[in-house]
Amino acid sequence: MDYDEATKEILAITHGETDAVSLMATLACEIHHRHPKSDWTGFYRVVAPDLLKIGPYQGGHGCLVIPFSRGVCGACARTGEIQNVPDVDAFPGHIACSSTTRSELVLPVRNGAGELLGVLDLDSNSPAAFTRADEDWLVPLLATVFEGAK
Repeated sequence: MDYDEATKEILAITHGETDAVSLMATLACEIHHRHPKSDWTGFYRVVAPDLLKIGPYQGGHGCLVIPFSRGVCGACARTGEIQNVPDVDAFPGHIACSSTTRSELVLPVRNGAGELLGVLDLDSNSPAAFTRADEDWLVPLLATVFEGAK
């Protein structure tokens, strides 16, 4: 995967947009179709204190509601730290939205003011599908795209 080319194209598509849901929809589509191992790509939005609800995504159905206290997405939202889980069965409290998911990468999504808007969740049917290179690509991409998001 060419991370630089993907970044360039995504930034061109999202340039000037500030609506968080529109940005999430665009990124879910772009990342899903570019990442060779992501079988489900989407966002969970912060909708209340300590509560995530499904946002724009690509792939099969996702869980509708995830409290910060549960699962990989909840751990990311609660701690603000990237969760790169090579084996979801080994993650305490993993929520199985799909029985085929074997690994997961979840990153916090913040706007320029530092407000947690939600999390980006990539699921794979392959174990250990996500790398440090994926993290190094997505962290600055999310920061740039969501800087002015509302």
